[in-house]
Amino acid sequence: MIRVIFADDHEMVRIGVGAYLKAQPDIDVVAEAENGEEAVRLDREHEPDVVLMDLVMEPMDGIEATRRIMEARPEARVLIMTSFLDDEKVYPALEAGAFSYMLKTSRAADIAQAVRDTYAGKTVLEPAVAEKVMHRMRRPKEAPAHDSLTARELEVLRLMAEGKANQEIADELFIALKTVKVHVSSILMKLDVHDRTQAVIYALKQKLF
Repeated sequence: MIRVIFADDHEMVRIGVGAYLKAQPDIDVVAEAENGEEAVRLDREHEPDVVLMDLVMEPMDGIEATRRIMEARPEARVLIMTSFLDDEKVYPALEAGAFSYMLKTSRAADIAQAVRDTYAGKTVLEPAVAEKVMHRMRRPKEAPAHDSLTARELEVLRLMAEGKANQEIADELFIALKTVKVHVSSILMKLDVHDRTQAVIYALKQKLF
């Protein structure tokens, strides 16, 4: 038997989908939750094979509940069942550790099969979700901000990281103070930071020197 916890804040959804799942000879709905907090508690109590999770619930939503379940039990398998396909729901849910992602508009038989596949270790994605994921994977990665810095700007940034003031940088590089200020402004703009301190922190985090 595939032991399932079903979390959804709509009673009619729990009744409808729950009844279909309970009628399956290989699926046992061991508990139902009305929100994310209950889902986390019940997962800890029952350690089910699959958690069928809604996303929009109060006071704790399905994304946070998924994250907490996965932190406590990395082997858990969460199957999202929701009405939402927007990026603000899909990607955070997958990043939280959701194993599969289905829509409530799916046929009950398809949801039951998704439970079986998720239990078997097969990731099941609604076609529209799969398309989103593939599109993001095909999208070229953005180059890091510091790739746009010139060789001279990198020199100036290095000296900034050493704690040198503009005049000291000008003296060391044998350039005018005004030129240093232009370089500093350009560095801040290209790195999208507000001041020298943030620029230096960026350089240290990126291990540029």
